Amino acid sequence: MPLRAARAVPAVLATAAATLLLAAPVSAAPSETVTVDTAARVAADGTVTLTGTYRCTAGTGPVFVSSALRQGTDEVRYGINGSHAVCDGTLRRWTNTGQPSNKTFQPGTATVEATLVELTTDTGLPLPRIHARQQQDVTLSRS
Repeated sequence: MPLRAARAVPAVLATAAATLLLAAPVSAAPSETVTVDTAARVAADGTVTLTGTYRCTAGTGPVFVSSALRQGTDEVRYGINGSHAVCDGTLRRWTNTGQPSNKTFQPGTATVEATLVELTTDTGLPLPRIHARQQQDVTLSRS
């Protein structure tokens, strides 16, 4: 194998691995949903509370509702914790509360992305499998 081709192999493998992790499969089950309420709260100390609903029917590994928030022209999404999901087909409420360490959100419009994600170990490694995802504009109000 020529030296140039030998050097390209690790880069190709790294790119393939990164693509696999970022492109987590999305479940096709229409009964699995996640929603985001259009009203959210931000406390004086910067703690954000996001809410919504979810429904999931199956999971072989732990399932969570994760949430991320961005505001204004900032393209960075800040995680607002997560909560454990019970996958029994029942429509349930979720609440995630957190305070990003390097961002202070202000009252006003923001965008939330909520994801219903399972950690599967089918391959031996814990990998994410997306059951449902929603992006929603919200209004942050002082709590």
